[in-house]
Amino acid sequence: MAADMGASLQAIDIWNIGRSSMGRHSLSMGSRRSMSGSRHWGVGPENVFARDSESRMSGSEDDEEALKWAALERLPTYDRLRTAILERIQGSKRFPEQMDVRLAGIEENQILIRNVFNLSSTEADNELFLNRLKDRIRRVELEQPTVEVRYQNLTIRANCFVGGRALPTLPNAFKNTIDIGLSKIGIGAKKTTISILDDVSGIIRPGRMTLLLGPPGSGKTTLLLALAGRLEKSLKVDGKVTYNGHDLSEFVPQKTAAYVSQHDLHIGELTVRETLDFSARCQGVGERFDLLKEIDKREKERGLHADPDLDFFMKSTAAGTGSLITEYVMKVLGLDICADTMVGDNLRRGISGGQKKRVTTGEMIVGPLRTLFMDEISTGLDTSTTFQIVKCLGDVAHILDATLVISLLQPAPETYDLFDDVVLLSEGQVVYHGPRENILEFFESCGYKCPERKGVADFLQEVTSRKDQEQYWADKSKPYRYTTVKEFVTAFANFHVGQELAQQLSVPFDKSKSMPGAVSFKKYSVSQLDLLKACFDKEVLLFKRNAFVSYFKAFQISVMAFIAFTVYFRTELSRNTIEDAQTYAGALFYGVVNILFNGFSELSLTILRLPVFYKQRDLLFHPPWTFALSKFVLNIPTSLLESTIWVVLTYYTIGFAPAAGRFFRQLLLMISVHTMASAMFRLIGAVCRSMVIANTGGSLALMIVFVLGGFLLPRPSIKPWWIWGYWISPLSYAQNAADVNEFLAPQWQKPFVLNNSTTTLGVAFLKTAGVFPRGYWFWLGVGVNFAYAILFNFLFTLALTYLQPLGRGQATISEEEFAEKQAALAGEANSSTHGPAKSGSMNGRQGSSTSGKQPRSLRGPSTKQESEIMMTRTGSTVAQPTRSDSNASEKLEVGDAPVAKKGMILPFKPLAISFDNVSYYVDMPGEMKAQGAPEDRLQLLRSVTGAFRPGVLTALMGVSGAGKSTLMDVLAGRKTGGYIEGDIRISGYPKVQSTFARVAGYCEQNDIHSPQVTVYESLVYSAWLRLPGDTGKETRELFVQQVMDLVELTDIKDFIVGLPGVSGLSTEQRKRLTIAVELVANPSIVFMDEPTSGLDARAAAIVMRTVRNTVDTGRTVVCTIHQPSIDIFDAFDELLLMKRGGEVIYAGPLGRHSHKLIEYFEAIPGVPQIKERYNPATWMLEVSSVNMEMKLDLNFAEFYVKSELYAGNKALVRELSTPPTDSKDLWFPTEYSQPFGTQALACLWKQNITYWRSPDYNNLRFVFTVAAALLFGTIFWRLGKERGTQSNVFSIMGSLLAGCLFIGINNASTVQPVVATERTVFYRERSAGMYSAAPYAVAQVLIEVPYCLVQTIIYCLITYALVSYQWTAAKFFWYLFFMFFTFLYFTYYGMMAVGLTPNAQIAAIISSFFYAVWNLFSGFMIFKGNLPGWWIWYYWICPVAWSIYGLIVSQFGDLSNETLTLSGSTQQQPIDQFVEDVFGFKYSFLPVVAVMMLVFTTLFATIFMVSIKYLNFQTR
Repeated sequence: MAADMGASLQAIDIWNIGRSSMGRHSLSMGSRRSMSGSRHWGVGPENVFARDSESRMSGSEDDEEALKWAALERLPTYDRLRTAILERIQGSKRFPEQMDVRLAGIEENQILIRNVFNLSSTEADNELFLNRLKDRIRRVELEQPTVEVRYQNLTIRANCFVGGRALPTLPNAFKNTIDIGLSKIGIGAKKTTISILDDVSGIIRPGRMTLLLGPPGSGKTTLLLALAGRLEKSLKVDGKVTYNGHDLSEFVPQKTAAYVSQHDLHIGELTVRETLDFSARCQGVGERFDLLKEIDKREKERGLHADPDLDFFMKSTAAGTGSLITEYVMKVLGLDICADTMVGDNLRRGISGGQKKRVTTGEMIVGPLRTLFMDEISTGLDTSTTFQIVKCLGDVAHILDATLVISLLQPAPETYDLFDDVVLLSEGQVVYHGPRENILEFFESCGYKCPERKGVADFLQEVTSRKDQEQYWADKSKPYRYTTVKEFVTAFANFHVGQELAQQLSVPFDKSKSMPGAVSFKKYSVSQLDLLKACFDKEVLLFKRNAFVSYFKAFQISVMAFIAFTVYFRTELSRNTIEDAQTYAGALFYGVVNILFNGFSELSLTILRLPVFYKQRDLLFHPPWTFALSKFVLNIPTSLLESTIWVVLTYYTIGFAPAAGRFFRQLLLMISVHTMASAMFRLIGAVCRSMVIANTGGSLALMIVFVLGGFLLPRPSIKPWWIWGYWISPLSYAQNAADVNEFLAPQWQKPFVLNNSTTTLGVAFLKTAGVFPRGYWFWLGVGVNFAYAILFNFLFTLALTYLQPLGRGQATISEEEFAEKQAALAGEANSSTHGPAKSGSMNGRQGSSTSGKQPRSLRGPSTKQESEIMMTRTGSTVAQPTRSDSNASEKLEVGDAPVAKKGMILPFKPLAISFDNVSYYVDMPGEMKAQGAPEDRLQLLRSVTGAFRPGVLTALMGVSGAGKSTLMDVLAGRKTGGYIEGDIRISGYPKVQSTFARVAGYCEQNDIHSPQVTVYESLVYSAWLRLPGDTGKETRELFVQQVMDLVELTDIKDFIVGLPGVSGLSTEQRKRLTIAVELVANPSIVFMDEPTSGLDARAAAIVMRTVRNTVDTGRTVVCTIHQPSIDIFDAFDELLLMKRGGEVIYAGPLGRHSHKLIEYFEAIPGVPQIKERYNPATWMLEVSSVNMEMKLDLNFAEFYVKSELYAGNKALVRELSTPPTDSKDLWFPTEYSQPFGTQALACLWKQNITYWRSPDYNNLRFVFTVAAALLFGTIFWRLGKERGTQSNVFSIMGSLLAGCLFIGINNASTVQPVVATERTVFYRERSAGMYSAAPYAVAQVLIEVPYCLVQTIIYCLITYALVSYQWTAAKFFWYLFFMFFTFLYFTYYGMMAVGLTPNAQIAAIISSFFYAVWNLFSGFMIFKGNLPGWWIWYYWICPVAWSIYGLIVSQFGDLSNETLTLSGSTQQQPIDQFVEDVFGFKYSFLPVVAVMMLVFTTLFATIFMVSIKYLNFQTR
């Protein structure tokens, strides 16, 4: 039970603390005797935590507290450990209150948090508090267990596809699938093993915080997973990882170390507090209670008293309620401001991305684990927040001897200095592992030196890179030669730190020195009953939060029940013939099927929950069965409610047997069916694990259950090879039970002659339907369905326990990439792939005269020609200034150098954008109005004034919520709502959005691109649609090539873009592609939103080099930026700085090394001066913060408005607001660059590529079609030739209906996520002015035609042959025709549903309702002639009814020479007459039916087009 109390962020067992790690801030050890007034706790009389009577209380207060302590000591031990004193402070007085810590709520916990965190700095408060914790444990001579993690000769390899099949085309995907199958038996395509980590060794020591650095792909995440014992089983691992000498197999790593993932997986419906509370409950308290008991015992023996706050904290966290440690962690991580806000997901708005990252961290550190491996925890956080979090984690490590390894992308210098050790990875090898103080010494010994204004972390990530290394070569007396990673590794082995590390590794860790509780040997920290309760409580909470789903399902089944009982209304039905019984049976079957498929929502809900479940399962939060059982139990009320609604609304209105017993038996049957169905869909979701596979594999399983349920095809007609399907189908037992319950009732006892024997009408129908006419079949049916429910839930639990999340089982790399990796591991220089000539530079096209003045990391590689466009302030090189620039250049230091960038094949017109007193409002949110906000509008921007000019790179900065992105969206015209005030001008003329979109580019932060196209294809597509129509193809392609060179994309031009974080390009490559896609439009003004967000230092430098190159062409470029490093910030020319509330506090030049900015703020009285080598961007945000404003009693926005800088900017804006005399306003003859036909052709070209490279969509569609065709063909084998009986014709009709519905619905549901993904890209491309909505929609509609045609041909050839319809050209053509348009209109219906709704999930929910209605009105459940008059209209607008009409009448409507035998008699009737009499289908009506198929297809496609054009679900 080792645990950590939570004060230490719970990352380490706070309770088992005793040994002083570093001895910093040790506190006074003065004893506190119960009746003495001298209680010295703290570091001095002014310490806020002091407990002496002079500083904190009067004598009477002291006596009152002493009495409470005396009463507390007299309690029995168990009660004493559950009771504490909470001090409520009001003004200068304290009111001690004795209470049971288990009863403490949020209010009491927050009182304690306020008592602890009452200084100006959370970090300082936390450090003092942790020292007090350590001191309490140390003074009773208890020791703290520590964990030392070693990894020795660790090598990790993965199997990869190499070479020819990198593009995910349909044939390639098919081949890869076959090869994976063949590889199981030792046969397969060319594959090889690639090393991710290669023979790495090191020691992670307790009490020290280790920083893990390395470029993308260096193996950081793999190393952290290996150390945490979380590697995938498919990887090959050599070497070993030990904890205090124990191999990973000897203990439970998940309960000893926590891996904090870089991916934020959370349940969106839970609040931040609820998410952390659940984690705390599952991780338990470890040994906190036992340790607290020992501390209490020793303190009592020595006459010591604890500080009340400490005592309350330790007792509360040892009680296991989890709530106090949650409040503590939220305070430390800065999550207290959003504690009661939902985390959110794609469907619901929640906390920000940076806050989600902090929740991911907090979720693990609320537990009692001693070792933390944290992967890129700073993504989306600003530098000050990252510093605060790392500082608090460092206090945990230093004060409480935790073992921490943290991987960061771009650690600022001040954050880097917090770490004790550094592990530098490159190309899968450890270049350095040792103290931070020695790392620069090591590289200097290798000949490389970090420049003065360079962040050390940035230097470390670049010095091993071939493209960036040369600029750091310090020994100019020797010629530079590239130092390989292998050479660095060898040098480190000979360095004194490396030698010391090797010597320590040579001595095994003495296991006897590992204290009890240091490593965990128990799989779960909490009893499984408590874990079940925690899971159940969470599921109840989610059930309440998702009440809308339950309400919607109840409403949906109520509507379906209303439709059903009005269709099968009792006054319209009789009980005289077999046909009448067939109608009642149809009503029963429809009821059972509706109940069955109403559980379908469990499928998507389960799949949505799986990612979070897998994370919690792998972290051993709880066993899988607790989740499965909770879901099962909570589904029972839903089953009762929905079944009751259906039976109550339909039973008597339809006119089933009126006996009360039969009513309740049907209710019981429906409950059993619903319970079984919910469990079945959960099982399908858990097995398939993705909606794409579930829609395919799950539909196949459902098809077997549905078709072999005994209604579409009676049991006697089922072929011998499929009869097993009937006996295992739960639907067959349900249908048997429903029929027996109804047709053995007295109302069906009318005598009836069947096959020359007299029986009752009910029994006669049951026999013709293949149902056993025995009463016990009802109970058998109910029992089997409940048994299936139990079985499915058991299998669901097994699937949750043993199946892993779906992922890419095999990696795929190119031959060149593989050769490059092999060369790196061998320590060789692979010049073919790494040489300077292929560095991504401009290859001599662009000159530069200032190569010596610029930060080389932002320039790219050195070559003989020194050819890059450098990243430097425009004081060195700028574009030719505009007319107004020349007058303002002196005061704004824009510079006067000539144009630095020439030679682009297409010219453009430099444009400036000025804005004066721009304000932006939105309607006041309802929740703010509820809190008393009197205004109707909320102001987000307040009178913002400024200008952006050609050749000037402007940074738009501010804290989160300052309005940076809002201002950029307003200026770019991207806002879809709100109210804009003020004046915006383009080179003096009022901005007109339709023309402005033609000359502006907007690089969004989210990097939205079509995932299936290559880099080159993305650029060609953008250029095709956005360049002027008179631009020739050769010129266009040459310009695209120039842009690729400029943005350094040439080497990766044939790479697939892929999905962010899943496949394809890296984040940095994706950012550069986003920039290039805008540049190929040849814009004059470019807006970039967070171009370096989520990148490591080197990748950010590459992207900023791209940005600088863009500026040097003479374009106007504006970037919002979050946490720039020193040299990235140095790349900007001007800054527009905003504060929260949308006000400007600085707008002007930065100057060399930001001296203009620094001078401006240092001139403000009271602002502290910047420290040496401190990042000006970080300093600027710190000194302009809200806390600083309060401290100085100053409003920085008001100060700026009164400054000379503001006056100069107003003058500049006035000047730029007047058009030059010889200029003309922007004007274009057409809204878009290309005509409609070219737009449609380009869109179709991209859609063709996208579909060809979408095997997950199209291959699965074809696989499903083939499987369904074979299934129907073998189930209804040769039934087309056996059309001599009425039941066989009904069965053929049922097979046609099942084929239309299952394949049609599968088409509709699988196309929806595809269209939803492409619609996101469409919104970006339409906003950029690439095309109008109509050509995009036309292309989306047309691209489905060939795929649906191929699908139809496959299906028709198989089923037509196996079912043995008449082989005539006309009949086969009609069969093909109706099936093709059925599949096509279902596909278009799915697209239409997405077009009319915000996302694919809502589209799927709404679509399912119409599928059920179409099934009812298809003409099979109830024949057209039996429909009540008030519903016949819907039959004629039901597309499935027309499909069935056409299919049946085309096959049987002309068979006048053939007869069939009617059911229950020997009477013969011509088939064509039977079709007309029973179904109401006329052969002469066939042309009309064909036209109606075209009408429905065109209608759905048209509605999709209209919805795409007029509905915009993107809100900005």
